[in-house]
Amino acid sequence: MGTKESCRNELRTAIRQLSSRCLYSASKWAAEQLIGIEQDPAKHTPSHTRFQRGTSSIRRRFRTTDVHSTPSAGVSYVITPAPDDDNDDVVDSDFYLLAKSYFDCREFKRAAHVLRDQTGKKAVFLRCYALYLAGEKRKEEEMIELEGPLGKSDALNHELVSLERELSMLRKNGTIDSFGLYLYGLVLKEKGNDNLACTVLAESVNSYPWNWSAWSELQSLCTTIETLNGLNLNNHWMKDFFLAAAYQELRMHNESLAKYEHLQGIFSFSNYIQAQVAKTQYSLREFEQVEVIFEELLRNDPYRVEDMDMYSNVLYAKECFSALSYLAHRVFLTDKYRPESCCIIGNYYSLKGQHEKSVMYFRRALKLNKKYLSAWTLMGHEYVEMKNTPAAVDAYRRAVDINPCDYRAWYGLGQAYEMMGMPFYALHYFRKSVFLQPNDSRLWIAMAQCYETDQLHMLEEAIKCYRRAANCNDREAIALHQLAKLHNELGRSEEAAFYYKKDLERMESEEREGPNMVEALLFLATHCKSQKRFEEAEVYCTRLLDYTGPEKETAKSLLRGIRFAQSGFPSMDVEHLPP
Repeated sequence: MGTKESCRNELRTAIRQLSSRCLYSASKWAAEQLIGIEQDPAKHTPSHTRFQRGTSSIRRRFRTTDVHSTPSAGVSYVITPAPDDDNDDVVDSDFYLLAKSYFDCREFKRAAHVLRDQTGKKAVFLRCYALYLAGEKRKEEEMIELEGPLGKSDALNHELVSLERELSMLRKNGTIDSFGLYLYGLVLKEKGNDNLACTVLAESVNSYPWNWSAWSELQSLCTTIETLNGLNLNNHWMKDFFLAAAYQELRMHNESLAKYEHLQGIFSFSNYIQAQVAKTQYSLREFEQVEVIFEELLRNDPYRVEDMDMYSNVLYAKECFSALSYLAHRVFLTDKYRPESCCIIGNYYSLKGQHEKSVMYFRRALKLNKKYLSAWTLMGHEYVEMKNTPAAVDAYRRAVDINPCDYRAWYGLGQAYEMMGMPFYALHYFRKSVFLQPNDSRLWIAMAQCYETDQLHMLEEAIKCYRRAANCNDREAIALHQLAKLHNELGRSEEAAFYYKKDLERMESEEREGPNMVEALLFLATHCKSQKRFEEAEVYCTRLLDYTGPEKETAKSLLRGIRFAQSGFPSMDVEHLPP
């Protein structure tokens, strides 16, 4: 990786170039990384570093290895020269300024028309990009006109065909720049030509690596590790950001965290990196760590809305009602018409049990962004709570259409079909979810319960699933108890005793009481008595005497039997006495 100063200079140039081409998302991302580079205290006053305070403590808290700003052995980073902007004459540049003004006012057709006779690469890109966005805008309008805000529609971007023809010709002639390649890749992806889109986007990022939008589009096409490894990419430091994000989507969480830790050697105050680390920890269900990161992110950037929907998911899972209420109020005041804000407010109402109101906000999020994955999945969850399974199935299907790797949507489909009494279908969807997220105990438990249903009654398969759940840090403590019950049902008393004992030890360590503890004590007392382990059986019986239900009388009866057996007298069976 380059030095801090070289990265800083590259980003400053990139921000100007991206902004001048109206690639504002990529420009914003680059600016955030620029601020994420630690300033030299000898050159800057404390006021210049105010934005950077705070996140370094997160880095220290969750870093597992020492981070160095130099690349690992054997990796050389290339320096890609930034392209000079077109040296058009004054008249051409005047036309460009007018077109950019129209573009900024979302008058895309007017912007394209102004540049119709301009031949410079920069002007050609902005004209094509304006036409692409005009087509997208019209497509969204047609969707609403034809099918309503959330309905399915066959609306298409009618500019794609002409754009593909023109950009393809420019690429063949060698007169296209990296920004044109990015747009060409975007068009190819929209048309479903993923293989060529991958090749073209790779060419774009190799010739101009600072366009994060191009990297993001390329990453969305890397749905398998084979596709990722097949890319021919230069070893620029931006590639590390790309690989970290790609590993995250491919559920290679340790590799993703290692990349982000390496990047923090230079971008030690990057809020983006901290948010991505939180996202990875969220996938690993490390909710305590995620909460700490987001709290500090909000202290550092109090009006941030991006990624806060994930924070609301954590607060929802932990049932932190007051914290979720505060977050919902905060984003409502900041920007209530952002999809993330609507999802946060939807989670808030869901936690309150107001599912109809929750659905209303998730639908609002989808009006703002039809491809907002979290809203489809969360809305499906709400419909399940409302027992509206057909609507839940539709919402989950829309989610997997957007992202086939969303395990939550597949899990939701399994739940919905299980509610409809269709365990074979449910099992199919649970298998898909567990393939995508094999370290989530909840998914294994759901699949095991599906195997246990009367229609399937595949207890051996259920046992295998519960074992996997027990090995995946089963926080709900369901797996051990169910393993014990199933082994007992199958007449395997030794295995049942083993799992009852492990479950009992866990309940004791967590200081939990309840019917599961009574059941474990009763079984272990009876089992030890039958195995003539009287002292052990007596310990379990004595513990049962502390309860007030029928188990107390059962324990007394067992104790009498144990003492009688210990006395040495043979048991008296009246039925076998001689007449």
